[in-house]
Amino acid sequence: MRKDFIFTSESVTEGHPDKLCDQISDAIVDRFLQQDAYSSVIAECAVSQSIVFIALVFSSTALVDVANVARNTINQIGYDEAPFSGRSCTALTIVKELPLSEELRFDEAKLTEEEIDRITVKNSQVNAFGFACRQSPALMPLPIWLAHKLARRLTSARLRKLLPYLAPDGKTQVGVEYENNRPKRIYSIAIQFCQKDSAAGCILNTKQMQNDIREVVIDPSFREEAIRPDKRTKIFIQPNAEIIGCGPAVHSGLTGRKNAIDTYGEYARHSGAALSGKDPRRIDRIGAYAARYAAKNIVAAGIAEECEVQLSYSMNLSKPISIQAETFGTGKVTEAVIVDLLKKYFDFRPAGIMRQFNLRHLPRIIKGGFYRKLAAYGHVGRMEIGLPWELTDKVRMLKDAVAHK
Repeated sequence: MRKDFIFTSESVTEGHPDKLCDQISDAIVDRFLQQDAYSSVIAECAVSQSIVFIALVFSSTALVDVANVARNTINQIGYDEAPFSGRSCTALTIVKELPLSEELRFDEAKLTEEEIDRITVKNSQVNAFGFACRQSPALMPLPIWLAHKLARRLTSARLRKLLPYLAPDGKTQVGVEYENNRPKRIYSIAIQFCQKDSAAGCILNTKQMQNDIREVVIDPSFREEAIRPDKRTKIFIQPNAEIIGCGPAVHSGLTGRKNAIDTYGEYARHSGAALSGKDPRRIDRIGAYAARYAAKNIVAAGIAEECEVQLSYSMNLSKPISIQAETFGTGKVTEAVIVDLLKKYFDFRPAGIMRQFNLRHLPRIIKGGFYRKLAAYGHVGRMEIGLPWELTDKVRMLKDAVAHK
């Protein structure tokens, strides 16, 4: 059991090659679902140098120019100059279209409970994990919460032209010192970013660069935090000196390679399956959202200070074959009682999850798409988007159930 320790988590900006691939993959998913809400889509992306490679398998009535989606996404992220940009990159695609299947084109909102039960997990065996704790306002582990906050601030400084030499690619890391399992102080902060090629030489010296990042990125990020850097906090800004050029021109990227950043910063378990690039029928994606929803409501209800929910799915079955809860000694009731609550008040069936979160239709409802917004800065713990699995609407029900135990 954890007690006194230091834990670090990292985040990356949306211009990191792996995150670039995640966003391209999810932008493709969005585009299909915007035209045909019952699309079946798996999109994989890889980037290196000036080449973007996309592998797509789909079944849909939609017509999508995936190369154009990729180029638009690259441009929107901010790659607008040589050697890598949406205008100049080469897009290679391998596309396989499957026949339409009426079995997969169901409207879960119109199904009876018996029909929901008959929609099973297809061709997949999955362990999905969800976690929540009281370390941050979003009930996320503090290291990943702060790392994402710094990464978003780094991007904001670039987009607002507060630091015009910033390129889209950057990385942040936060180390938190814990005492008796509670965050005590900020042990370390590391920020690494790339300069635009056209901005080479615009920084006078390393000291100016460090002052810029402290003033524009670090200080505002911690302004409203209860725990802030102190005199002993180790702060590393560009620890490997200046980096000119960035992104795919320097290092390659691949969809699904940043699962820890997408979830809990390795503070809690997560599945090895990628979350991005899949339509909402894929249980390895939506199971992670359902498990987070359950864990967050348990913690928000005060039933535990920390809670990890594990859902184990088997092929050709609808309900998880196992539901487990771990509270790491912080539960107000036994874990067996929590599992009973999860089984009674949460629907973990694939079609049930899709129905509750309206997952097929969000890309059409939300301006600019939905799934691409998840592909950078985390699929969970996002307070600025209004994710359905971040709601704590079952708190009263859970409190009442525990009170009558």
